[in-house]
Amino acid sequence: MEQRAPSPATASPRFQLEPGGVYRRKDLATQSRAVDRDLQLALSTGELHRAAQGLYYAPIKSIFGDVPPNDHALVGKFLEDRHFLLLNLSYYNGLHLGTTQLYNQTLVYNHKRHGQFRLGNRTYDFRVKHRFPEELSMEFLWVDCLNNLDELAEDQDAFVRNARKSLDRFDRSALRQALADYGSATTRRLVRDWFDA
Repeated sequence: MEQRAPSPATASPRFQLEPGGVYRRKDLATQSRAVDRDLQLALSTGELHRAAQGLYYAPIKSIFGDVPPNDHALVGKFLEDRHFLLLNLSYYNGLHLGTTQLYNQTLVYNHKRHGQFRLGNRTYDFRVKHRFPEELSMEFLWVDCLNNLDELAEDQDAFVRNARKSLDRFDRSALRQALADYGSATTRRLVRDWFDA
């Protein structure tokens, strides 16, 4: 007796998915002989969501609905690299140098991609940097804030004055090291006399 193939409505995707997991098509292809068919089924049942072309995630189920994966998982799989740094310009507010704006912009310092990319329902601003720390520090943020001075909505002259007055609140040797490691040429020129005052 000839067996009938299961209908799309009753078929079960063959993928082994972790809630919050992010997958490329090639990852899923190792689990299926008909990856495109199973992908369409998983998308139609909500077991997978499309984050970008060829990039998918298994949502985390909550009482508020489907929750996307965390930024690190999504960006890491998009880049296929673990070496990147996530940063929001709002982090500069923690320096207490006069910035108060809240920014809806996530920067991704990395070695591979440059430009704005939409992943899921968020847009990330990828910037290729030769050097960036593995973790954020207040000294790095101080330097990075001056690097990105043109992007701040606040009074830039007032911010520079506040930054200059703030040196005693930081570990000066760590600040000098962050400046040497991560400061742009413009930032280094701006602050070259500050430490001698």
